[in-house]
Amino acid sequence: MRTKSVGKKKINVVTLGCSKNVYDSEVLMSQLKANGKEVVHEDRGDIVVINTCGFIDNAKEESINTILDYVEAKNRGEVEKVFVTGCLSERYKPDLVREIPDVDQYFGTRDLPILLKHLGADYKHELVGERLTTTPKHYAYLKISEGCDRPCSFCAIPLMRGGHVSTPIEKLVVEAQKLAKKGTKELILIAQDLTYYGLDIYKKRALGDLLKELVKVEGIEWIRLHYAFPSGFPEDVLDIIREEPKVCNYIDIPLQHINSDLLKSMKRGTTHEKTNALLDKFREKVPDMAIRTTLIVGYPGETEERFQELKDWVKEQKFDRLGCFTYSHEENTGAYVLEDDIPQEVKEARVEEIMELQSQISWEKNQERVNKIYKCIFDRKEGNYFIGRTEYDSPDVDNTVLVSAENTYISIGEFANVRITSAEEFDLYGELV
Repeated sequence: MRTKSVGKKKINVVTLGCSKNVYDSEVLMSQLKANGKEVVHEDRGDIVVINTCGFIDNAKEESINTILDYVEAKNRGEVEKVFVTGCLSERYKPDLVREIPDVDQYFGTRDLPILLKHLGADYKHELVGERLTTTPKHYAYLKISEGCDRPCSFCAIPLMRGGHVSTPIEKLVVEAQKLAKKGTKELILIAQDLTYYGLDIYKKRALGDLLKELVKVEGIEWIRLHYAFPSGFPEDVLDIIREEPKVCNYIDIPLQHINSDLLKSMKRGTTHEKTNALLDKFREKVPDMAIRTTLIVGYPGETEERFQELKDWVKEQKFDRLGCFTYSHEENTGAYVLEDDIPQEVKEARVEEIMELQSQISWEKNQERVNKIYKCIFDRKEGNYFIGRTEYDSPDVDNTVLVSAENTYISIGEFANVRITSAEEFDLYGELV
């Protein structure tokens, strides 16, 4: 039996933030493993690499607290080295070096080869499409582009991730094929902006072309779309969603607000009327589509009247899935010159109002699913229930389907048909058929 070699260091990768960071950590871990390194994800290790988020205040606070926790562990002799990478260190490296000097080295979002060098590894170009996935093996994120060219006034992503760079279709197909061979059944397409995909390398919006190639990958049964920008959305994608069984009737399209004056200040390139026309087009082309959106409340200038307009619109549109966040006043963004004129407690109260509205909408929509049969994929078992999802639900953020485990067995990562027997605001209960 082989034993761990003396002096071999275990590298622990800790991931904070969004699914794009999950993807980046998986690429890092694959590179380390190919270099013969022992690597774990969010476990015990001799060397710690923290992949940080720097998007909004809460995320920055979590990242800083995590760094401080591991620096303390280093000072106690529990870990040998602490490295920090990702969005926070891309954006605030000079400040971090000054305030938390006990970190061994800080790296930005585009410093993977340099980070690998510090970990005693070489960047291997032949590993295109290789990742050590940290999600359950039956689903995986597929990042189709990096960075963003949009000028949204509230957003610091371009400061941390740079301009938009699309990954060529052939590379993404190879990556999807490798994932499928490892047992991946569901691909979740992510980017800062799916809508813009292809404009830089193909001189046209090519999300539809990409989907047509990905559906050919054997073993992939579901493909879902996350983070599509509303302005300039390529309508041919709607035809593909409607006609191609592998592409889920689901889209995540962050709309942020509906008041035209605020949308103009946010530099979203749309209006109340144009947004409604786009949503009408979605529902006309794909009547069975689940639409997920996210909203920002408390943006500078959001008067009670403008907030009421947002609430009325949420009631009118009845989104299938909705998240809501308070505005975060981010330095070096376009909106930073505006007065952050909404008190934090008002922002938080507005989030609660929106989510209370959405809770009722979600309950009503879920009641409509009772007695219907849905194809579900099962992610895990918790207590007395197997936890699954329909094609209308993305992992971690959307509704779940619960099937009692008392007299039923379901293989994790497999599909099964489920009849919905009852429903709550965000959970469906059912039985196998």
